Amino acid sequence: MQFVEANGARIPAIGLGTWDLRGRTCARIVEQALRLGYRHIDTAEMYDNEREVGEGLRASGVNRDDVFVTTKVWPSHLAPHELERAAKESLARLRLTHVDLLLIHWPNPQIPLEETIPALCKMKAAGYARYVGVSNFTVALIEQAVKLASEPLVTNQIEWHPFLDQSKVRAACARRGLSITAYSPIARGKAAGDKALALVGMHYRKTAAQVCLRFLLQEGAIVIPRTAKLERLSENLAVTDFELNDAEMDEIRKLGSPRGRMVDMGSGPDWD
Repeated sequence: MQFVEANGARIPAIGLGTWDLRGRTCARIVEQALRLGYRHIDTAEMYDNEREVGEGLRASGVNRDDVFVTTKVWPSHLAPHELERAAKESLARLRLTHVDLLLIHWPNPQIPLEETIPALCKMKAAGYARYVGVSNFTVALIEQAVKLASEPLVTNQIEWHPFLDQSKVRAACARRGLSITAYSPIARGKAAGDKALALVGMHYRKTAAQVCLRFLLQEGAIVIPRTAKLERLSENLAVTDFELNDAEMDEIRKLGSPRGRMVDMGSGPDWD
């Protein structure tokens, strides 16, 4: 198992994203992922599947302490009392005493970070989360959050794949010791059909999607690909037995553009 270390946290570099997984499918995928060797599961209040994630975790038979569980607080719940209530309700749904990582899912310009970040840090200090972090934060928001935080922020979860240039946010996170967790790392399936990635993959007998994940891992990311297919679970995990060379990494970087974004809320921040 590969790990990324950031501000005191040691996070499994490959996780399972659970966005849009529901009901028995979600529980079954989480259970099978853990049985296959995944040790990082990512969920959120907004995904409406925390109960099923908890069921899958218990059904897997894997020791709770061996699994890194991340959940996120929705932006409408970022006022201090609301954040605490939302975090505790997430724990109740998961049936866990704590999560390993609690994130702000999206910034909310209507609720000042001066209120939200201390409330987030309080959740760590009180033992409800081992670590805390942010998601979908820009350079300016990262700088503001770090200054307000009484506990170390360990990650910024952002959309990142070869088609989206995230160099500015990556540099800001590196300056502050934050890791990057890449959601939509296969670009919602776009990577699977990319000819350049497929060409690289032929050399290693790997799929274009596997090359995409390997690229991000070599760039230092934590990746959380989401799938509802059991066969894809094994494929997404089998990306640590080969290494892309410098020329291949450079070619894949050329695919990136600031306009490559696929996920954007109407109320999202002004992206870098």
